[in-house]
Amino acid sequence: MKDRYESVREQLRARPETWLITGVAGFIGSNLLEALLALDQRVVGLDNFATGHERNLEEVRESVDERQWRRFRFIEGDIRNLLDCQAAMQGVDHVLHEAALGSVPRSVADPIATHETNLSGFLNVLCAARDAQVQSFTYAASSSTYGDHPGLPKVEDRIGQPLSPYAVTKYANELYASVFARAYGFNATGLRYFNVFGKRQDPDGAYAAVIPKWTAALINDEIVTINGDGETSRDFCFVDNVVQMNLLAAKADAAARGQVYNVAVGDRTTLGQLFAELKRLLAAHGIAYERDAHFGPFRAGDVRHSQADVGKAERLLGYDGKVPFAEGLARAMPWYIRFLAERAGHEPNRVDALSAMASGK
Repeated sequence: MKDRYESVREQLRARPETWLITGVAGFIGSNLLEALLALDQRVVGLDNFATGHERNLEEVRESVDERQWRRFRFIEGDIRNLLDCQAAMQGVDHVLHEAALGSVPRSVADPIATHETNLSGFLNVLCAARDAQVQSFTYAASSSTYGDHPGLPKVEDRIGQPLSPYAVTKYANELYASVFARAYGFNATGLRYFNVFGKRQDPDGAYAAVIPKWTAALINDEIVTINGDGETSRDFCFVDNVVQMNLLAAKADAAARGQVYNVAVGDRTTLGQLFAELKRLLAAHGIAYERDAHFGPFRAGDVRHSQADVGKAERLLGYDGKVPFAEGLARAMPWYIRFLAERAGHEPNRVDALSAMASGK
């Protein structure tokens, strides 16, 4: 018997539709673009390159054929501008809203910028989609919404007080979506992402996610600092799981839309375990790292433990075939190595050169 995800992909191949991806040049947005173009869908992408990169779009172009690439139309614009959102929405069937300023620390440092993009920008996209009468609207929510609620695993209808400005904006997105359903009959489906990782996740910058940031440090033989005691845990979610959930949510039955779902694996990995696994995988690629991790203070706004209950997504959306953490990390590692090799001026497949660099030879 076919699973729900395969059925959805078959439907899309048989009858292509038009999709808008906001934040299309970003990490998750470009993975969604690649998946949809591979299914011969028509895609409109909106991005202002605040956190996205042209190289992500070029990489997608190299992964699909020319016919599929011609189905993509890019608009350089900003979700903080309502006119840009309205222009991008023309003729669109489904909206996948990924554009946001991520990172808890970034929001603590600059709450105004986080509010303007994640809340005012979200409302612009939501209003433009409502007015365009799109078939579905799926948006990136966040596990940060659970805040200080101590229960594990996290269940969608039990949340605590937010611990950062970022969490406030993401919870407010859910509140707006709920109000739009009641006030306008417009259903928007929220996906609470749990620590997503995978190819095209940027290792650069002060607010880089932990997996690409640590991988880059390990390859370059730099110090890795663990915030806290190493026992902080996360439900790390491979990006292919996120792609699956976005497509399932967009094509869900009416009764399953307009709700919020966890997007994760349903497991926990400590930061200490993550550090050890990254070292092990890189060693398997010939890249040795002999240092121990350093330990720093706990990070402001962080929760201690995070683990999702994905039962609701399984029951209502048919979420299945989840890629577990270790398998996802193994799939992502070759991309991280190639990216860092190319950036350092080495041939992308020259692991021996990277190994020598990491060993200081």
